[in-house]
Amino acid sequence: MASLSMAPVNIFKHGADEEKAETARLSSFVGAIAIGDLVKSTLGPKGMDKILLSGAGKAGTVTVTNDGATILKAIGVDNPAAKVLVDMSKVQDDEVGDGTTSVTVLAAELLREAELLIARKIHPQTIISGWRKATQAAREALKEAAADHSNDPARFQEDLLNIARTTLSSKLLTHHKDHFSKLAVDAVMRLKGSGNLEAIHVIKKLGGSLTDSYLDEGFLLDKRIGVNQPKRLENAKILIANTGMDTDKIKIFGSRVRVDSTAKVAEIELAEKQKMKEKVERILKHGINCFINRQLIYNYPEQLFAQAGVMAIEHADFAGVERLALVTGGEITSTFEHPELVKLGHCKLIEEVMIGEDTLIHFSGVAMGEACTVVLRGATQQILDEAERSLHDALCVLAQTVKEPRTVYGGGCSEMLMAKVVSDLANRTPGKEAAAMESFAKALRMLPTIIADNAGYDSADLVAQLRAAHQENKNTFGLNMSEGSVGDMVELGITESFQVKRQMLLSASEAAEMILRVDNIIKAAPRKRVPDHHPC
Repeated sequence: MASLSMAPVNIFKHGADEEKAETARLSSFVGAIAIGDLVKSTLGPKGMDKILLSGAGKAGTVTVTNDGATILKAIGVDNPAAKVLVDMSKVQDDEVGDGTTSVTVLAAELLREAELLIARKIHPQTIISGWRKATQAAREALKEAAADHSNDPARFQEDLLNIARTTLSSKLLTHHKDHFSKLAVDAVMRLKGSGNLEAIHVIKKLGGSLTDSYLDEGFLLDKRIGVNQPKRLENAKILIANTGMDTDKIKIFGSRVRVDSTAKVAEIELAEKQKMKEKVERILKHGINCFINRQLIYNYPEQLFAQAGVMAIEHADFAGVERLALVTGGEITSTFEHPELVKLGHCKLIEEVMIGEDTLIHFSGVAMGEACTVVLRGATQQILDEAERSLHDALCVLAQTVKEPRTVYGGGCSEMLMAKVVSDLANRTPGKEAAAMESFAKALRMLPTIIADNAGYDSADLVAQLRAAHQENKNTFGLNMSEGSVGDMVELGITESFQVKRQMLLSASEAAEMILRVDNIIKAAPRKRVPDHHPC
């Protein structure tokens, strides 16, 4: 019997790549930690911004942001572990709207600690087992620390304002956080607990300053009313449509029409006109006084609507039409043969309003009473875009808090509380799992450390003071970044949503655990381009 060769056998296709054991694990750790280091300088109320450039030359767009999810979406990553963290921050953004930077930084810090434990020859499965127990203990501690004031409307309103202020304090809007937190809370409270953020429309208009932004109780559409048509309508009956209203020009594609005189061309044109006139008559049979179309309305049908005294609004983009249908209680229609089956939208008043130098159409008294529009003003497009992202985060967190009203304290207070519980558990646990639990507590303590570092304060001193305060059972103490000291979060009103913190803890520990399990990275061979010998 022939002896087996000791030479390595390659079972993969040519061009495929494989990283094994320590190399694969190191590659994963390096990629994930690099992503954490990229966004950690944006964490906290004194975090810095990033400039993201996409495209080259004059066509390139500039984005200035400190939102973790926006930064990670914009960068192209090749490392598989880094991609896991990028996807996790997207999920955090979709799920709760905020905490995208915290979740990425926590996962990266957990992996940084895991790297040290593996260097001490502790098996990954032992680390994972310890982390799972630590996560459970931290989750229970967070649950016990959470407060629910939903039965007291005045206190709950104050909680919502504090949550909005805390969320906005780490964003561009931090200097105007009182103005915008009130605006965000008013908008969310109008939803009456439905949490349907589609009813809140955000319009960005260049000019003025951020403090000129306001909440309008109604719906604003950034379009113009047709020529010679009424500019103000009371008790409007609205037909919302997605149909072609541009057939007053000859459109016979791919065919030839041979005529013996120009009079025949005129006959075809007349037939097209007649067809359009019949379509407008069918629309008018619905008994409407306002027609809004997603597509263009050409001159001839616009003239017919003006003669009938109907307000016609063209080219209301798809998002605008969808939202209009939602807030006015109508349905989007494409055919007009059966007026009795069509559900019309209703509102008390449609009029033109001026914002800066632009004219917009204002719908007030809409069927969906909770609908409102936030008008953002700002000096540059980048400021407006970042203000919209900041406000969106605040609205998402507030909508989640209305559904899940429990709150916890911010400023590193919750992280230190969880770290204390996990450290106590580690002290009571025999064996190597205790080291994994202690590493979990250390990773949690890194969040207040980074917040203090980003503000330019002595993080070692502040975190030591905070740890000592928590050991004395001052469980509501956290970092006061305005003065660079340790303070009581109850007095400072630094409150965060329980849902955001819980999601951050669970997502970060699950993602770190998943990356830690990896012991092999196999990259498939690139697909070869086959030359096309039969071009069409």
